[in-house]
Amino acid sequence: MAGLEVLYETAAPAITCKQDALICFLHWEVVTHGYYGLGIGDQPGPNDKKSELLPAGWNNNKDLYVLRYESKDGSRKLLVKAVTVESSMILNVLECGSQQVTDLTLKLDDYIDAEHLGDFHRTYKNSEELRSRIVSGIITPIHEQWEKASVSSPHREFPPATAREVDPLRIPPHHPHTSRQPPWCDPLGPFAVGGEDLDPFGRQRGGMIVDPLRSGFPRALIDPSSGLPNRLPPGAVPPGARFDPFGPIGTSPSGLMEP
Repeated sequence: MAGLEVLYETAAPAITCKQDALICFLHWEVVTHGYYGLGIGDQPGPNDKKSELLPAGWNNNKDLYVLRYESKDGSRKLLVKAVTVESSMILNVLECGSQQVTDLTLKLDDYIDAEHLGDFHRTYKNSEELRSRIVSGIITPIHEQWEKASVSSPHREFPPATAREVDPLRIPPHHPHTSRQPPWCDPLGPFAVGGEDLDPFGRQRGGMIVDPLRSGFPRALIDPSSGLPNRLPPGAVPPGARFDPFGPIGTSPSGLMEP
């Protein structure tokens, strides 16, 4: 446990109870497993800084200790809370990225000698057991869950995009989902779009108006003057011309049906 004694001697003036001594031990175990201390409280503060020492104000509340840590490579952050319950301390650790939570309950009297807090070599009892419980109950579960999350969602690398691919004004080509082309016909040209509107009688592409004269079915001759009070002069309606009837088809100007 190299370094723990130096840390303890640095924090000794502030260590006044068994809880303080246990938090000091816990802090050093977290640090030796690749973390820096950041600060106290649930949220980042203006006085946060990466350090292996305990942050200022770390033991202001003897019933609830809240410390934050960050891994040395910056990939993980831990939120550590320690609650004193009678003669025990409950340790709760949250890995902020994966939201993985681990907890551990320790009996203070099993590991801390409250009568010798001023002497580092006599403060801790069963230190190897304490270290083993912290590692197996907190450090290892956190790291295992982190590794599982990393394996399940590996980082994907993509080749750099070309200037053609990142052009925001470029319209991407359309690729059909199947190898077969759709059964529609290609337009005759760029100006063929809307041809049915421009040529409603369908001289080339098929019109939009239903013409009974060219429906393909037998039809009777239609008197162009149907519905008018008088007959139209000769040649007013060329033979075969398409027109909207003036009145009901099949009536004469006098209103009688033609034979």
